[in-house]
Amino acid sequence: MTTLLRIAGLFGLLSLLSVGGGNGVIPDMQRAAVDQYHWMTAREFLDSFAISRAAPGPGSLIVLLVGLKAAGVVGAVLAVLAMYLPSSLLVFCGARAWSSAARAAWRAHAERALAPVAVGLTYASGIVLVRSTEHDWQALTVTAAATLLLALTEVHPLLVLLLGG
Repeated sequence: MTTLLRIAGLFGLLSLLSVGGGNGVIPDMQRAAVDQYHWMTAREFLDSFAISRAAPGPGSLIVLLVGLKAAGVVGAVLAVLAMYLPSSLLVFCGARAWSSAARAAWRAHAERALAPVAVGLTYASGIVLVRSTEHDWQALTVTAAATLLLALTEVHPLLVLLLGG
């Protein structure tokens, strides 16, 4: 029961913090699942992250895999509900308020101010994942090469994944 409460609390909070998408909360999710609650190892988290990215659907489905590892099927269902319901309700209410302020000057300022926050949280996710997994120069070189290929060329991501493997 304690584990289920922790799952609900963790993913409910992360849901409300996931500005700009689920990538922004990956570092906190990893810290909690691996270091704080010991539901999985760093390697299992990285593998779960890779599976969630390769599987169809939203990339934040990693919460399902973390919940499954922590408390089985019930934990998986609870993690998904806790991750999606609070933010969905917040977005619904926020969208109604946002549309009523369509011509307000503060709205454009808020949009410009939040964009770098979302980008920064996404970069922080990448840094945490690299730090927790890349411990030798060969793996770090493959990660750096893949990042550069994806950022600077039009190479298809699946080809980069295949080459990295």
